[in-house]
Formats: sequence, structure tokens, C-alpha cells
Amino acid sequence: MVRRTVHWVNSPVLMEAMLRYEKGLLPKSMKLWVEKLLDLNPKGSSPLFPGSSPHS
Repeated sequence: MVRRTVHWVNSPVLMEAMLRYEKGLLPKSMKLWVEKLLDLNPKGSSPLFPGSSPHS
């Protein structure tokens, strides 16, 4: 399987995905995509947005 790299991401789509990630409302595949794209530690407790609580 050929590994693909992301060259660009639609900003409104990414922002919506980040908001839903924070709320724990993403399907597993999208959650993994956001974590990989933003190099997030799924066990981490830091919120993506200042003033918000981390997802559970």
C-alpha cells in the first residue's frame, strides 16, 4: 500500500473536525485522522482550543 501525505486541508473542514474531536463526536476513523494530522497524543489531556475542556 502506498503511503499518502497530506498536502493541504480545507480549513473549515479541519475546524469542524477539531470541534467535534474536542466534544468526542467523531467516528473512530475521523478521530484517528485528526490525531495523525495534528500529531496528537490520544492519551493526552490538553485541549485543542484554549478555554475548552479536553475530550474524554
